[in-house]
Amino acid sequence: MAQIVAVLGASHKPERYSNKAVRMLKEHGHSVIPVTPGRSVIEDLPVVPSLDAIDRKVDTLTLYVGPERSAQLQDSILALRPGRVILNPGTESATLEQALTEAGIPWEHACTLVMLRTGQF
Repeated sequence: MAQIVAVLGASHKPERYSNKAVRMLKEHGHSVIPVTPGRSVIEDLPVVPSLDAIDRKVDTLTLYVGPERSAQLQDSILALRPGRVILNPGTESATLEQALTEAGIPWEHACTLVMLRTGQF
């Protein structure tokens, strides 16, 4: 089933995992919202500069920003109220995880690319 997926920390560089996730999510039929400041288009998709600029319900938020950056964005992540949050390798944050748990937002440590490849997304 297709989902609306926001990719926080999306990159325009094809070698970056966040860019690979954008491409693979598209290939799997998901509606992808790349989130990063300073870009208008990534992989032919319109980019939003921040989570606060998203104007629709997000099924999955997949993180590609480190814990220091996610700490700065924690309020916006919680306000977005995604159906779930995927913390990709290197994005783990005990502070964010606790805040998500307290807000009743499911989260998991996982790799979006592996989940897509193995049918677990």
